[in-house]
Amino acid sequence: MGKDGARWVAQENHIEGECGVFVGEFQHTMDGKGRVVLPARFRKALETDGCVLTKGQEECVFVWSSEDWQEEAERMKKLPRTDRRFRGYARSFFSGALPQGLDGQGRVTVPQNLRSYAGLEKDLVVVGTGKLIEIWDAERWSEVSAEADDVYANIEEAFSDYGI
Repeated sequence: MGKDGARWVAQENHIEGECGVFVGEFQHTMDGKGRVVLPARFRKALETDGCVLTKGQEECVFVWSSEDWQEEAERMKKLPRTDRRFRGYARSFFSGALPQGLDGQGRVTVPQNLRSYAGLEKDLVVVGTGKLIEIWDAERWSEVSAEADDVYANIEEAFSDYGI
């Protein structure tokens, strides 16, 4: 945050600490052109520098702020190119990526390759997961969130193993 608090003002509703945090679950629909309105509380954090969309784990679309994307890309570039798993991961991660800005109505356009990958058609759920925004097919999200809730309800022991 700047000395004058400008960063906080520019990112109201985007909970700000050492790094930005996106939170919440929002029901949305995608229009015929593949555009999705991002929740108003997420837009301010992405308006200035835009965002990057890419493939996410468990068949969703990740939406990164441009700043966080750069950090992740730097981390990915450090993976050993001699390991087939890391090469495959990097190929999938980078080849599916698309930098873009929000339009005047706060929408991002999900390209066809990412729509196909994530099974996105019309009914979607947009989820804040900390540094990332995820876009899910509504039915798929229902399954994944039920699994995540079960893990969350029973994970305390595992976190204590890591001192968390």
